[in-house]
Amino acid sequence: MQLILIYLLAINVFAFFLYGIDKWKAKRSKWRIPEMTLLSIAVIGGSVGAWIGMKVWHHKTMHKKFKYGIPLILFAQIAIVLFISFR
Repeated sequence: MQLILIYLLAINVFAFFLYGIDKWKAKRSKWRIPEMTLLSIAVIGGSVGAWIGMKVWHHKTMHKKFKYGIPLILFAQIAIVLFISFR
């Protein structure tokens, strides 16, 4: 259980900073992090960090696949955890 919590903390911190880095690169017309990578990080457990990163960095907030996709991924992950916990 402790290993899972460490993983979730690490992946969410990584997701948060990944969104910040992509925003920084966008402002400077640099090479960007692919959208699939940003979404994939959320799917593998970084949805909280991705969502917070979107809000803090004001990044990808107008793209429908992020605006609705990240919260949907987050709620799905919460539902899965609740299902497993109360089984």
